[in-house]
Amino acid sequence: MRNAPSAMHVWLVMLKAMQAIGGYAAATIRPSGLGDSDFRVLEILLHKGPLPVNTIGPKVDLTPGSISVAVDRLHRKGFVSRTESAEDRRVRIVALTAKGKELIGPVFRNHAAAMEKVFSELTAEELRNFESALKKAGRRAEGLLAQ
Repeated sequence: MRNAPSAMHVWLVMLKAMQAIGGYAAATIRPSGLGDSDFRVLEILLHKGPLPVNTIGPKVDLTPGSISVAVDRLHRKGFVSRTESAEDRRVRIVALTAKGKELIGPVFRNHAAAMEKVFSELTAEELRNFESALKKAGRRAEGLLAQ
């Protein structure tokens, strides 16, 4: 029986895998003309529906300034609308327009199919174990960071 790999080795393997998977993911999105941040914003709106700008940023890992720039860019292109919240006029609600839905729907389906290909050699049990291990390591890192 083999010794368990060191945490450092596992981290390096994970990093290299993420770079390869990220590169492949970007290549599947690139033909749409969307950049990474625009894709992430449109994808979250596709799946979560209209959201306040300040809620979108943390969900897609963008700073307040970056999310504002991304939403402005998507608004200029006609992919999202921005409206004031009925409860608080300081809050702007961002929603997909018909044009935005028409763009992100097929792009996301293509991206999802690409990710299925990436993970197609893992069994259902391996996927469950992998997900569980990543969540466990992520929660531990968050806890250590909070200390």
